Amino acid sequence: MLKGFKNFLTRGDVVVVAIGLIVALAFSTLVSSLTTDVIKPIIARAQGKGTVGLGVQLGQAGNPATFVNFGAFVSAVIYFVIFMAVVYFLIVLPYKAVQKRRGVTVFGDPAPAKTCPFCLSDDLPVAATKCKYCGSDQPADT
Repeated sequence: MLKGFKNFLTRGDVVVVAIGLIVALAFSTLVSSLTTDVIKPIIARAQGKGTVGLGVQLGQAGNPATFVNFGAFVSAVIYFVIFMAVVYFLIVLPYKAVQKRRGVTVFGDPAPAKTCPFCLSDDLPVAATKCKYCGSDQPADT
C-alpha cells in the first residue's frame, strides 16, 4: 500500500503540478501586493484629493456600502492578467516543453474539423462522409 502511494507521489505529473501550485501561490501574494500597494493608490490619486477611490457614490455620501469602486475592479482585472501571465509563462510553457520531450502533446491545437452544409454543425472530422447530427451525406473535399 505504501509503495503504491510512493509511486503515485513520485510520478512526474504530480510533482510538476505540486511545484506549479507552490509557485502560483507565491506569485499570487506578490501580484496581490503589487495591485494593492502600487496600482490602487495610483488609481485613487487619479480621482483626486480626499476620495475613497475611483468610483461612484450611489447612496448617502460617505457610506462605503453604497460606493461602487471602479478602481478596485480595475485593480482586480490587472491582478488577474498579471497572475495568468505568470502561470502561463512559468508553469504552462515549461510543462509543455517537458511533455514534448516525453513525446506527449498537451494543450495542443484542436483536430481539424469541417462544417455540415445542411445542419451547420461545425465539429465534424475532416474525413467524415456522413453528418453525425443530421445524417446527411457530406460532399467530398476537393
